[in-house]
Amino acid sequence: MRYIHSQEELAIPAGVKIHIKTRIVTVEGPRGKLVNNLGHLSVSFSTPEKDKIFVELHHGSRKNVATLRTVRTIINNMIVGVTKGYKYKMRYVYAHFPINVNMEKNKETGLWDVDIRNYLGEKIIRKVSMQPGVEILASKNVKDQLELTGNSLENVSQSAADIQQMCRAKNKDIRKFLDGVYVSERGNIED
Repeated sequence: MRYIHSQEELAIPAGVKIHIKTRIVTVEGPRGKLVNNLGHLSVSFSTPEKDKIFVELHHGSRKNVATLRTVRTIINNMIVGVTKGYKYKMRYVYAHFPINVNMEKNKETGLWDVDIRNYLGEKIIRKVSMQPGVEILASKNVKDQLELTGNSLENVSQSAADIQQMCRAKNKDIRKFLDGVYVSERGNIED
């Protein structure tokens, strides 16, 4: 079955500028600028009013219509990113061997590198590079906690996932070996 016309509406808050050209969405706000290429999705954008965006689709199947809400959510996440930002908190969990985490900025790429040592007492050093635009630091008032911050939800959450996936207990009973670095809290930088 084809849906003749489907559309989603998104309100633009004050202080945020959105520019869309050939499905490349650019969002500028007080915290910075984000660019996302949505060229692989066959949707059209229109701005009937100054502070509204319509995401429209003509003659789409059920799967095509499902992409409308996805596009609206992606743009909304970009708006929240440039106004409030995203912050993920991660905690080290260990039973016996304390996990050591070192963070330093790579001089060539400008991205943060995270070294995880002594995971389950292993001598191997696990290295994780953060995504572009993601800052990482150790919490000052909480022991064994990392804070990842950035404007792009995709980059911050992917960096947290990379750290968590690097510390998986392989070839062991995961009900017993719960050691690792896990996301404990998600939220915005500015509430």
